Amino acid sequence: MIKSKERALRTGRQWLWSVFRALFIITMAFILIYPVLFMASEAIKSVRDVYDPSVTWFAKNPQFGAFKYAFEVLKYPESLWNTVSMELVSAVLEVFSCAIAAYGMARFNSPLKKLQMFFLVLVIFVPDIVMIIPRIETYNHLDLFGILGLFNNFTGVDIRPNILDTPLVFWLPSMFGVGLKGGLFIFMYMQFFKGLPAELEEAAWIDGAGPVQTFARIVLPSSGVIMLTVFIFSFIWHWNDSFLALMYTTDRSPLAVMLQDVDQYMYMSSGDWPLAIRNNTGAVNMAACLLFIAPPMTLYLILQRKFIQSIDRVGIVG
Repeated sequence: MIKSKERALRTGRQWLWSVFRALFIITMAFILIYPVLFMASEAIKSVRDVYDPSVTWFAKNPQFGAFKYAFEVLKYPESLWNTVSMELVSAVLEVFSCAIAAYGMARFNSPLKKLQMFFLVLVIFVPDIVMIIPRIETYNHLDLFGILGLFNNFTGVDIRPNILDTPLVFWLPSMFGVGLKGGLFIFMYMQFFKGLPAELEEAAWIDGAGPVQTFARIVLPSSGVIMLTVFIFSFIWHWNDSFLALMYTTDRSPLAVMLQDVDQYMYMSSGDWPLAIRNNTGAVNMAACLLFIAPPMTLYLILQRKFIQSIDRVGIVG
């Protein structure tokens, strides 16, 4: 009798805990997905639905024309290509360049290692807005160690190239590991490389492999977990970046910049739109937001299982 009561109490506690856990997960999921649901709901509402107080989530007279005009306002094919060619390529370059820098700092000692760590921390904490003017000036007259500047001083001919408004302003920092959030990625790689068994590399060295071969054939193939994590974070941060793109580009605007100027473009081009769309520009705004987040959401849905596993194995929390 006593055992049956204890069993019933244990079952009741487990049931209550399961209910509480389910309610907590559903609540948190709704909080996280609420912005997407709101955008989708507003994007398909007609003018009549907008001014109908009885319509909250589900439109009575749904319309999908807002997506067509949001596509037009964003100049979607061109802006998407600019984003992929500048931001996505930068993210891929950053994955490999940060891995190289982090492996050197994690596995090899040098007299300047403490100074290197100081600059690494500096790169993480100093915001881009502090360095934006020197960067623009540097990219406006790109020079390597002042060599081209000396040629200009002696001949009066300035051959320093201007790489502003080209993908190089995003590619070059990523190639050298100092792109967007590059310092943070190097630190993440360092923590992962320190956890790799040193015996694997020692075995490669005994077989005659040098540092480069060891890194390419042993370390990189063993680092798929952290590389996927860094790629996802780098891709999302580059995709959402509008500040640097706004500073460096004028004609090759990515989606993040076009999304900021969507109201201005709507004002300039809405004269040719149907009256139902001109009176409901909020739907066009929401449709533009959905078009902007669609590619990263699609990528995450494809990689989400591996990404969650990688986060668990790398140990990133918070």
